[in-house]
Amino acid sequence: MEIKEGQVIKMKKKHPCGSDEWLVLRTGIEIKLRCMGCERELLLPRRDVVKNIKNG
Repeated sequence: MEIKEGQVIKMKKKHPCGSDEWLVLRTGIEIKLRCMGCERELLLPRRDVVKNIKNG
């Protein structure tokens, strides 16, 4: 799966704020994401992000 900067992705698990949508800020070996609900930013390994993206 291709992940691009500026793309909004949905994750299987919800963030504690209740949102499951994340904005991709940076890509590479690690992906920087911003929660669309509370604006918190996370830096996660690519394999974890790809594994947890909601299909469909």
